[in-house]
Amino acid sequence: MTGRDERRPSSRSLRDRVPLRLRKAVPWHRQGSTWREAKPSVIAQALKRATALPSGNWYAVAASREISGRKPFGANVAGTEVVVWRDQSGRLRAGPGSCPHLGAPLRDSPVVCGTLVCHWHGLALEGGPFAGWVPYPVHDDGVLVWVRLDTLSGEQPLDEPVLPERPRLADSVAAVYTAVGVCEPEDIVANRLDPWHGAWFHPYSFVDLTVDDASGHDDGFAVDVSFKVAGRAVVPVRAVFTTPEPRTVVMHITEGEGATSVVETHATPLAPDAAGRPRTAVIEAVIATSERPGFAVARAAAPLLRPLMRRTAGRLWRDDLAYAERRWALRSNGTFPG
Repeated sequence: MTGRDERRPSSRSLRDRVPLRLRKAVPWHRQGSTWREAKPSVIAQALKRATALPSGNWYAVAASREISGRKPFGANVAGTEVVVWRDQSGRLRAGPGSCPHLGAPLRDSPVVCGTLVCHWHGLALEGGPFAGWVPYPVHDDGVLVWVRLDTLSGEQPLDEPVLPERPRLADSVAAVYTAVGVCEPEDIVANRLDPWHGAWFHPYSFVDLTVDDASGHDDGFAVDVSFKVAGRAVVPVRAVFTTPEPRTVVMHITEGEGATSVVETHATPLAPDAAGRPRTAVIEAVIATSERPGFAVARAAAPLLRPLMRRTAGRLWRDDLAYAERRWALRSNGTFPG
């Protein structure tokens, strides 16, 4: 039989092929309130579980793409100066950010043929111990660069950082966004362990958000939510929030468009500001994938997509850093209600 109806896709197959859904417009103030479900004790308990996890003394410091063989990358992790660069083979090198000779800031020195050359007096560092300069363990996971600082955390060291499950990088598009806030890492983690605020605080991105209390995820939360695209068009997904280590919260897309994609939020403590207030870097890695055939085009256009992905993350974190900074301010003066 070759009738016309057989050639027309069924409503189910069309629904599977098109991820967009149209929803009835609901005014922001008429959506269901979530404050009863967002119990401070539940968020505090999730935060307590996260902070008790081992990190192996590893800290995320930068996107892999930020560190090249042309110049070093410098960071100040909780008051410890760190410098990272690549040698001629592309291998990462890391160590103290202060020159052992007279304390020059090595982050401002050039990399010449894979060697970091101090711009004050020409002391050359190839990455091994030299003149009192002792390297730090460093790890490149393909998206982020991590440095292990054993004297800072004092935990049992691990050979590699604790990483969440990710989609294959060869089948994905990854982008990293970094911002800095006046708060501590726990304030960033607590923000991410409060999924109930999503549709209220970020109405431009999320609607129809519900947290599944019976999700069975003891170390996190399962959330049904729709991402806004334009007008009434949305993309519904299920996401699970978990904490693989104390300074990381991961959102896994488990159902819907982009299943197996992840958003990793890493909180790295920095040096205090001039007023002595704590500062924390939010390093967020978005690793997006899809089984749709057209996603191959997206991977080919990755250089164009990454700035858009970073811009989207930046809009969310402008609000979420205000949340985290407010939380720290209330905690610091003893008025936080949690």
